[in-house]
Amino acid sequence: MLPSERPHPPPAGLSTERAPLAGLAGVPPRQFTSEALLGQGREALIDHAGSTYRLRLTSSGKLILTK
Repeated sequence: MLPSERPHPPPAGLSTERAPLAGLAGVPPRQFTSEALLGQGREALIDHAGSTYRLRLTSSGKLILTK
């Protein structure tokens, strides 16, 4: 492994968990509850760039997004 390929540790005080994506041009990302997206159901369809994605709530309470 080349030195440039080694993973860099996170800066002090930051966790290794994924940080939320930064919004475009300084606009914070919109945040939704899963209930707002799914309503009373267990699935929601999301149209994006000509494709339809399915957001599904599993029996164990996790969310899965598939194309």
